[in-house]
Amino acid sequence: MADATTKLAVSSRAAEGSRAARRLRRSGRVPGIVYGGGGESVSFDADARELRLALASSGAVLDLSVDGEKATPVVLKEAQRDPVRGETVHVDLLRVRLDEAIHAVVPLELTGVEEAPGVKEGGVLEQITRELNVQALPTAIPESISQDIGEMQIGDTIALSALSAPEGVTLLDDPETVLATLSPPRLQTEVEEEIEAETELVGEGEGEGAEQVQDAEGAGSEGASSSGGE
Repeated sequence: MADATTKLAVSSRAAEGSRAARRLRRSGRVPGIVYGGGGESVSFDADARELRLALASSGAVLDLSVDGEKATPVVLKEAQRDPVRGETVHVDLLRVRLDEAIHAVVPLELTGVEEAPGVKEGGVLEQITRELNVQALPTAIPESISQDIGEMQIGDTIALSALSAPEGVTLLDDPETVLATLSPPRLQTEVEEEIEAETELVGEGEGEGAEQVQDAEGAGSEGASSSGGE
């Protein structure tokens, strides 16, 4: 959990469109906007490296200072990333009060995967849910929530109701939401049956081809006999 905030200093800017934003990115700056908390929306740009470090170490809360003014607590609302390079190209920040709970989306991490008996037996693990909706004070929002699946057997399903939320965190999703399933391995007999079926199809195709060749040869021989008789 985040028990301390990380400072981030940014510069206000005029919203000038996508062309200006591309120029900012080329100069090592990342455009963004901060809003909410009863204040006006403010467009800004931040040093790309400082922003990356702040987001990586902040947990949930950032102390945002615009143009050197008094810092305001904010949380990351949305980060847009380049689909190829993965770099952050725009951020939306939301002003918050540290004494008021907020909603947030937190990644779900599965632990104990390799120890699960079903996995050792060749079962297929599928993580159905990767993010959880939670409510907590800004400083109590965890970077992620873990669920141990080290006891899962083949055929087991884990629902949200089995997960224990960290102290001060309320889970907002339906308790019946499926987090993960562990399905049986694909049986060797199924593979063999498929191979046998494919072999039969190929054999039938070859048989039909041979019959066609024989029919054609027979027709050719009859034609030759008729010509000789004349």
